Amino acid sequence: MTALRRPALLVTLAVAALFSACAPKTVRTDTDPQVQTDTDPQVQVVLLPDPDTDAVGKVVVSNQAGRTELSNAYSSTRVSMHAKPRARKMKASDVDRVFGEAIATLPPRPLHFTLFFRFDSEELTEESRKIVQDVLRSVKAQPAPEVIVIGHTDTTGSDSSNFELGRRRANAVRALLIKAGLSAAAIDARSHGEMELLVQTANGVFEPKNRRVEITVR
Repeated sequence: MTALRRPALLVTLAVAALFSACAPKTVRTDTDPQVQTDTDPQVQVVLLPDPDTDAVGKVVVSNQAGRTELSNAYSSTRVSMHAKPRARKMKASDVDRVFGEAIATLPPRPLHFTLFFRFDSEELTEESRKIVQDVLRSVKAQPAPEVIVIGHTDTTGSDSSNFELGRRRANAVRALLIKAGLSAAAIDARSHGEMELLVQTANGVFEPKNRRVEITVR
């Protein structure tokens, strides 16, 4: 198989994919039984914890000979054409040595911020006003930020009025980002109204944590 003859590239791709491994994934290597080779090239796969939360996902690695599941931090396997992959534990120092260059090429992780608002208003709460300048500085410090700003509401009011309120909240934060020096073209402001509640409630419930704007910076 062509891909198996480029193990360095496969290792890079495997590390990039597993950084965000939350649901089970399968890494499969297929070979053409008609192609005979004198060597048995290998690809090494390692499962890394989330650098922010230490959460670990799960990955299934398989080839013609069998499969193995990686579900612990730094669990690893070597995948060849003919041998069944078997899991083992790597040391963090060995991960740095083997995968350090590949990890260094990964794009920066997105930044996430949440600002909260007063009831039925696009005015920030007192707590959010205290941190808004820190948030703006963090966003502005990114070399070429692409920003998504999403406005949310609680379940009081109608669907249409909540969508409009979420839009006003998102635009209020967008205006703050533009005032801080970001290009308007780099900011996508939108509203989800009451569709994506942070705290699940029945209809017509006042919930401060649902009255928010979420900022994602890539």
